[in-house]
Amino acid sequence: MPRPTLSRSLRRTGALTAFAFATAVALAGPAAAHAEVEAEGARALGQNVALTFTAESESGTAGTSKLEVILPEGITPADITYKEGPKGWKLDPTERGYTVSGPKLAVGEDAEYVVTVRQLPDTETLVFKTLQTYSDGQVDRWIELDEESAGDGHGHGHPAPQLELKAAAPGAKAVSPTPTEEPTTAAPSTSAPSTPSAQASQAAADTTGGDDGIPVALPIGIGAAVVVLGAGVWWFRSRRGAAS
Repeated sequence: MPRPTLSRSLRRTGALTAFAFATAVALAGPAAAHAEVEAEGARALGQNVALTFTAESESGTAGTSKLEVILPEGITPADITYKEGPKGWKLDPTERGYTVSGPKLAVGEDAEYVVTVRQLPDTETLVFKTLQTYSDGQVDRWIELDEESAGDGHGHGHPAPQLELKAAAPGAKAVSPTPTEEPTTAAPSTSAPSTPSAQASQAAADTTGGDDGIPVALPIGIGAAVVVLGAGVWWFRSRRGAAS
């Protein structure tokens, strides 16, 4: 092979080798982890919608042990039902959302779980800010919005999981909140309240002896007077007889 041709071939081969090396180095770098939420065909005002959350592991020494989710406006902790997740994990409501936690996962294992939402709000995008805690106390904060998630310029930011919703189905309406149990009260009494005047009337009625309204004490008094008068007449006649 002529020397000029050989030189060109060597230069071409060297360039290809350098390109391949650079590509391999780039691919060998750490992949950007992320947290996601998915719900196939999710629509605004959809009811009993299953949401699948995934938080990839960024730690090479510890396993994920807890995920805390801050719910977007329009969804309350009472609207969330835990469906499935890592073995031994459970859901606990918080003031601003909920946590899903349990025994630590294996190092490098992604955390994935599913919850059911009673009804999605009437909006276009839902943001579920998530805090991922590892067994060694490290916390990944998946809370950045689109404009903040550029990170270091190489896709290494921590964007919050977002769910895009389709428009609400025709005729879809917001369901009423779950009714709360009202305290029970005793049935009102059908009898008239006892007032002072009623009590006085009852006392007066107790002193009457019949339907004519004559007090019971009156006949007793008349009888006593008759007895006394008879005794007086008897005494007077006795005195007159003794005097004659």
